[in-house]
Amino acid sequence: MHPPLPVRIDAPTETRNPRTRDIDDVPTLAVLRLLNVEDRIPAEAVAAVLPELARLVDETARRIRAGGRLHYFGAGTSGRLAVMDAAELIPTFGLPPGIVVAHHAGGPRALVQPVEGVEDSPDAGAADAAEVGPGDVAVGVAASGRTPYVGGALRAARAAGAFTALVSANPGAELADQAHLHLGVDTGPEAIAGSTRLKAATAHKLVLNSLSTAVMVALGRTYSNLMVDVAATNGKLRGRLLTILVEATGLDEEHCAVALAAAGGELKTALVTLLVGCPPEEARAALTAGEGHVRVALRSLA
Repeated sequence: MHPPLPVRIDAPTETRNPRTRDIDDVPTLAVLRLLNVEDRIPAEAVAAVLPELARLVDETARRIRAGGRLHYFGAGTSGRLAVMDAAELIPTFGLPPGIVVAHHAGGPRALVQPVEGVEDSPDAGAADAAEVGPGDVAVGVAASGRTPYVGGALRAARAAGAFTALVSANPGAELADQAHLHLGVDTGPEAIAGSTRLKAATAHKLVLNSLSTAVMVALGRTYSNLMVDVAATNGKLRGRLLTILVEATGLDEEHCAVALAAAGGELKTALVTLLVGCPPEEARAALTAGEGHVRVALRSLA
């Protein structure tokens, strides 16, 4: 039996870039300049989909507050970026594991070594989406906007009642109608045709970082632009707790260290205690009533 004939992928990322046709025939500095010019495109492309991204952030924050979860589904570079984004929320924002979950086609092995054919299986995507519930959000990430694994996951998640979104680098993505929301970031042709680890991946990282960071802000895991739910799992991060308190209050390290100890190492409790001048128990109660938002707690104690 002969293998199936390949199907030509019709996506902007697969077309040839007229600006880089001579990239193999110019000096190294010129190669880098060509790449650098292309690298300036993703941020502006992401800016064009910010209204859709805002809707996704609000829906995700609402569902997580109600006990739901955020699931990422991707393959190859897109999937690896999703795994990285989900993993970094745990130490950065003190998010409990399991609230933001990344599913990568082919599993952990495929993170470091390509596994042939796994992204072509919609059934594998549907199987990985079996744990998605009606209160969850499922985000598929696919540069071409046609990856079968992602399509299978989105269809299964939507059938389960989840809110679904597709992040692609193709405004005309084939899978757009499988999701409630499509963020088609128009990064255009890659510097090297089809090499979506370049601009498409940069745009995807910007979208995922912005999504997760804005959700953490909405959930009260920052005060101003400070990480007040950071998990102090090593010496550097334990020192950061003190730095954050000093930055937020303008007090010296000694005062902040005493308040942190009195609060049982709870950064938010110590922060509210220092800013309001109340006992840790009162600060803790105000934070609980304010669902962890420092500003809400401060206003209630003012």
